[in-house]
Amino acid sequence: MPETPLSLARLAGALDLTEQQLVGLVLSCTAETPDPTLVALTVEEAARRLGVGRTTMYALVASGEVPSVTIGRLRRVPAEALKEYMAVRTRAADSTVTLAA
Repeated sequence: MPETPLSLARLAGALDLTEQQLVGLVLSCTAETPDPTLVALTVEEAARRLGVGRTTMYALVASGEVPSVTIGRLRRVPAEALKEYMAVRTRAADSTVTLAA
């Protein structure tokens, strides 16, 4: 007797989750977590750390907003550059809020 495939909806229901919650859980478990000790990241790793899309990250690198270096034929983003980028953006956001108040 062939086994009946378990549907996503049935599995989610058995776990008392919505389908969307189950998919999010599976993706979070299978997503590569960048090594926090890395000094230089790929553009994709940098995008994941910032929580932006790959295309957005490439645009930030191309515009020079986020510095990058070429190592051989590889493009890498220094991990420290992400912290600096966020600090600059945070200061800019804070000053905008102050002006609006």
